[in-house]
Amino acid sequence: MDNWTQTLSAGTLLGIAAGAIALILVLIIKFRVHALLTLILVSLLTAIATGLPYGALVNDVLVKNFGGTVGSVALLVGLGAMLGRLVETSGGAKSLADAMIRLFGEKRAPLALGVASLLFGFPIFFDAGLIVMLPIVFATARRMNSNVLAYALPSIGAFSVMHVFLPPHPGAIAASELYGAGVGYVLLLGLPVAILTWLVSGYWWGLTANKLFPVPVPAADLLAGGKQDNDQPAEPAKASTVIMLMLIPMLLIFMNTGLHMASSAKWVDGKAEWVQFLRMMGTTPIALLISVLAAMYFLGRKRGMNASALEKTLDSTLAPVCSVILITGAGGMFGGVLRASGIGKALADTMGDLGVPVLLGCFLVALVLRIAQGSATVALMTAAALMAPAVAAAGYNEWQLAGVVLATAAGSVAASHVNDSGFWLVGRLLNMDEATTLKTWTVNQTLIAIIGFILSAIAVMILG
Repeated sequence: MDNWTQTLSAGTLLGIAAGAIALILVLIIKFRVHALLTLILVSLLTAIATGLPYGALVNDVLVKNFGGTVGSVALLVGLGAMLGRLVETSGGAKSLADAMIRLFGEKRAPLALGVASLLFGFPIFFDAGLIVMLPIVFATARRMNSNVLAYALPSIGAFSVMHVFLPPHPGAIAASELYGAGVGYVLLLGLPVAILTWLVSGYWWGLTANKLFPVPVPAADLLAGGKQDNDQPAEPAKASTVIMLMLIPMLLIFMNTGLHMASSAKWVDGKAEWVQFLRMMGTTPIALLISVLAAMYFLGRKRGMNASALEKTLDSTLAPVCSVILITGAGGMFGGVLRASGIGKALADTMGDLGVPVLLGCFLVALVLRIAQGSATVALMTAAALMAPAVAAAGYNEWQLAGVVLATAAGSVAASHVNDSGFWLVGRLLNMDEATTLKTWTVNQTLIAIIGFILSAIAVMILG
């Protein structure tokens, strides 16, 4: 690979890239081929089409980039899923929601449920959070004798913005890896972006949609197979315990980022052993490990769970996330092919010649891929892989790179429709027909995209 030089023209390379993306869409949408197999196959075909040497193609390009991506993502996704599962099975979600309603009052129950979902959405995936919280949402709507959207959209919207913008969720982690952005910076910038975005797309739109589209509370049997109230432990974990556990990884990651900033500004000696030790403790894998260990004690052993049950609970989290981890690794493989073949550089040069700003390009590429094939994760990873060379050439600082991650993530969530599994999940659980789901859920997702991009673009300009 060291002595290999790309001889194809920029136009040919861009044509190959367009064909690769078209093939991804056809295989996933028309032939329903699994995203993992699709990305591996298209990565291989793209590498061959661009003339990468056969002797180095598999190990030096495909496997190396797959392994490099999985190595950074697997620990974070796995540990984050474990933390979320412990909070879920302990009854912590119900305790947190009840505490928020008591704090804010029943009249502000939509705000309370949204805030609870924002906190609970830090470690848990969107679909799992949805299943856990909806029984609480339904019970609250019935108690208030109200239609459901005023309570459901603030909660569902909160899980969505956390899943879209913040580590340790896989999309944000993968994009951070591809762009070379620090996870701590993404977390620090992503929190205000996510909260401000949710205030409009989740809270305000939930109250507005409830007036425009009165959707009654669905029958309880719509959640059959999900976690019901009678599945909760006799003594659910306290809300204060759940909040403490949520804060542990955030504070540790913030500490790492703060010390990095302080050492860059020469406020502390970055080479001092105590600084390096504290920064190590604040790296995302170690911060999540500490949080999981604390959750094992406070939500497990301290509450009477035996070692065998605790092991089974944690083990049950790994199978569902394996698919996410492997697909993310395959996305990293595709990105490696694009970089090694020169496609990424050709795209960056062409966009520069056309005058399309890099940040807008990241958003638009993710947006088009999202609309075309439905999966936000595939859209985000593919867009980040395509745009990584342009982002690297733009000379962004660490804060701006975090903003680019958020802008790309915003594009990947827009316009959820019939090719998105989330569209059907939300529609069916809330007992809405397709037209109503488009008018409510699709608008929520599009508002997240627009507001998230605007806030990210403002942050990139201010922090430059």
